[in-house]
Amino acid sequence: MSTTPETAAETPVARQLSTLDRFLPVWIIAAMAIGLGAGRLIPGLGSALDAIAIDGVSLPIALGLLIMMYPVLAKVRYDRLGTVTGDRRLLISSLVLNWVLGPALMFALAWLMLPDLPEYRTGLIIVGLARCIAMVIIWNDLACGDREAAAVLVAVNSVFQVIAFAGLGWFYLSILPGWLGLPQADLDVSAWQIAKSVLIFLGIPLVAGYLTRRFGEKAKGRTWYEEKFIPRIGPFALYGLLFTIVVLFALQGDAITSRPLDVARIALPLLAYFAIMWFGSLALAKAVGLGYERSATLAFTAAGNNFELAIAVAIATFGVTSGQALAGVVGPLIEVPVLVGLVYVSLALRRRWWPTTRQENRS
Repeated sequence: MSTTPETAAETPVARQLSTLDRFLPVWIIAAMAIGLGAGRLIPGLGSALDAIAIDGVSLPIALGLLIMMYPVLAKVRYDRLGTVTGDRRLLISSLVLNWVLGPALMFALAWLMLPDLPEYRTGLIIVGLARCIAMVIIWNDLACGDREAAAVLVAVNSVFQVIAFAGLGWFYLSILPGWLGLPQADLDVSAWQIAKSVLIFLGIPLVAGYLTRRFGEKAKGRTWYEEKFIPRIGPFALYGLLFTIVVLFALQGDAITSRPLDVARIALPLLAYFAIMWFGSLALAKAVGLGYERSATLAFTAAGNNFELAIAVAIATFGVTSGQALAGVVGPLIEVPVLVGLVYVSLALRRRWWPTTRQENRS
């Protein structure tokens, strides 16, 4: 994706994206359809893909996510991270949105919209606790957000995820419902299970991206690295995203297509959640004085969720055929097209809310 400083704020949204990025909704819809169709029509495909796993981690999904995240993390200028860690407005806003408001909002929406469906309600609450550390990197980059800020916020979310996920699960599924006189549930998840997800889906591509930039710049210089190397690896982020979507939906295609009414019920609170979190986060960022790039980063990191972790926890605790697992599976079915749409909304709002913004050249 490439945008010049002189035209970033004035050009139409579509013209700010490369040809590959411009038709991203088409590619994503096609990938979802291929995955759902394959999972539904090819006997045993889902079971075969699910069997390719090590210690509960799906290797096809892990491969897709690693391919997806590596190019974006290789673009990060790690020598600029200090400017992000010193931005208290950004860090405090992110922590409050991700670990206070996000889980509380999903809890409220799940109970308001699914009072008669306890399994799906529990699954959505688990989704609300799993803060995004993977696909948000792609959405942020497409929306011309701050890559360095995204790297820092994703790392912060990862640390909090390991520390707080199990405790928040206990609070929102057992303690808070008890206080409110509502039915309670239990969540059996270990810190290692969460840490494993973080180490694989964030740790590996982060280390690879950092080492690539460090040794690439040392060997060839920054100009070569950013003008020659990054454009060559950049498209692989979207290839990895599309591959991940195909595999994810192939794994659960039968479950999704066989229960369309249940999927629709689960989709409603998810749609409300994404809209409230994204627009609320963007408005908060503008109110505290953040520029467009960091505002977009804050909005996408607050609105996205780590569905890989949520699905894994739901399956491990309640079983692969449970309603809780289905709720986790429906998550990316709704999140992927919604957040792609919000990329375009974000770029359009940049011209209205931040009219003086000048975007630096992005490779």
